[in-house]
Amino acid sequence: MAQRYDELSDTHIQFIAKQKIFFVGTATAESRVNVSPKGMDSLRVLGPRRVVWLNVTGSGNETSAHVQQDSRMTLMFCAFEGPPMILRLYGAATVVHQQDAAWRELVSRFPPLPGARQIFDLTLDLVQTSCGLAVPYFSHTGDRELLNEWACKKGEEGLRQYWQEKNQLSLDGIPTHILDLEEGR
Repeated sequence: MAQRYDELSDTHIQFIAKQKIFFVGTATAESRVNVSPKGMDSLRVLGPRRVVWLNVTGSGNETSAHVQQDSRMTLMFCAFEGPPMILRLYGAATVVHQQDAAWRELVSRFPPLPGARQIFDLTLDLVQTSCGLAVPYFSHTGDRELLNEWACKKGEEGLRQYWQEKNQLSLDGIPTHILDLEEGR
């Protein structure tokens, strides 16, 4: 039932645009596998083989640490409403930090999100669909604003302090480099 493609079709791109949530999977050869749910209007398709997503401050920073050591990334979308389908995007990602030259151009593609900390730029090498026949129906009743509220309350300096305390290393001790360039490292 699964089908493979070299790139995103218009149908895939339309499917992605309708989704309220997607999942990100990363790992290094030696680390734990990390799978994170994402939302918040934080993903853009830039072409048939390129997707970017804006990452906001969270309790950890596993994805950034992993991608800097092993660029493999998988994004997964599931149809929770309408016809069933699972769409997976496989590829190699790079991390774009706020200090990087590409940040300004890429971040301009998103609505302002409090706590924005990185952008992941994913070049696709495989697109796969599968049936999704066992994925349950779920209805979207709204977005949670709690993370935005938390980030606004922290403020820019508070977020940087949080990054210093909580976002420097992965669970496995892999550096994220989130503040390295700012601190002249």
